[in-house]
Amino acid sequence: MGGYNASHLQPFILVGFSDRPGLEVILFAVVLVFYVLALVGNAAIMLVSVLDTRLHTPMYFFLGNLSFLDLCFTTSIVPQLLWNLWGPEKTITYHGCVAQLYIYMVLGSTECVLLAVMSYDRYVAVCRPLHYTVLMHPRLCLQLVTMAWCCGFVNAFVMCPQTVQLSRCGRRRVDHFLCEMPALIAMSCEDTTLVETFAFALGVALLLVPLALVLTSYGAIAVAVLRIKSNAGRKKAFHTCSSHLTVVSLFYGTIIYMYLQPASSYSQDQGKFLTLFYTIVTPSIKPLIYTLRNKDMKGALRRLLGWEKGGGED
Repeated sequence: MGGYNASHLQPFILVGFSDRPGLEVILFAVVLVFYVLALVGNAAIMLVSVLDTRLHTPMYFFLGNLSFLDLCFTTSIVPQLLWNLWGPEKTITYHGCVAQLYIYMVLGSTECVLLAVMSYDRYVAVCRPLHYTVLMHPRLCLQLVTMAWCCGFVNAFVMCPQTVQLSRCGRRRVDHFLCEMPALIAMSCEDTTLVETFAFALGVALLLVPLALVLTSYGAIAVAVLRIKSNAGRKKAFHTCSSHLTVVSLFYGTIIYMYLQPASSYSQDQGKFLTLFYTIVTPSIKPLIYTLRNKDMKGALRRLLGWEKGGGED
């Protein structure tokens, strides 16, 4: 590989939004607010999922894992981004860039699979309610989460070395606010066809296959809901799945648009704002999506804060 040239350990320059100084000030404030929301919201979900025994169910086990992923995901990106937005220094060390790329890919890929696992959990809850506790037993839940993490690590350990070892001919400017795979591939001065092919193949495996499972699960759920005769039953089934379906749409929509296109057609400005959306905005609003319409979660938060002594009345 040509990546190990004389300059391969030099720091990278994260261009980010430096061509729009006025926008940087606004983005600093916006990103900081959303980061605090992400920290507080996801930490709260993790806390109540562990401390409240009423939430010791598969659904909240998966939701706690998702919140942990989002917490790590934003923390691997936002501190460096805030530093770059605040001052003139836009550099990141070579090893810092590689570490950010690995963490970013591990967590992002894991979340793709975990969202599919959560869709299967909702399918069992709606379509097989009488067998739910038997089918979604703790051992299976742990195995499904472990599988999701393994998929994330495999993807990262396949794609990251290929990406960082590409020859860059001394180029150090990353036209992005983080070390992201498409932006690093676009920096290369050699033929990237093989790397792009691998990225596309793994993208299909980790994006489209889980998405197909999600659509299959919700297709079966829709059929089951249409068979429910009572309006109350339909409303309950819809309420069970609506939050997760919203999160799935936000996450997969932006990710698939970004990663299943060749690096040659990758629009840097468009990519920056889309990445900003799904790495910072989406993790911040997920806790709101999952809690605002969830009586169990709202009741658990009230009990944790001492606002409620009784059960889970809304």
